[in-house]
Amino acid sequence: RLGHGDQQSQSLPEKVEALAGQRVVAVSAGLLHSLAITADGSVWSWGNGGLGKLGHGDYQNTMLPKEIESFAGRRVIAVSAGTNYSLALTADGAVWSWGGGGSGELGHGWTLSKLLLPKKIEALAGQRVIAISAG
Repeated sequence: RLGHGDQQSQSLPEKVEALAGQRVVAVSAGLLHSLAITADGSVWSWGNGGLGKLGHGDYQNTMLPKEIESFAGRRVIAVSAGTNYSLALTADGAVWSWGGGGSGELGHGWTLSKLLLPKKIEALAGQRVIAISAG
């Protein structure tokens, strides 16, 4: 789940070859999943796909970084990987969430407990959010 195509542990840092040629500007590690932003504002995810926290529209594990297609045409400037969910902040100040949110952490109320694809948090519309952090 380290982005090398397998589930082996690594005792020393190792380059994530699947992102070679991309300029990675930010990373975030959650519970069994990771997120990265590249210089063009694209978001990549990999690891355990439980509860949809990878943002690819399914629950599949992805052992290599895969671009989250929902952000095509948007510039993401920050990501945060939580326990079972993920957050992204776009250049226009909008916050997006996806994954599991049984306690309201997705920001869409108590009735929405799972999102397989990123969804804009409408409760923050009109606010210029400048930073995000998932627990």
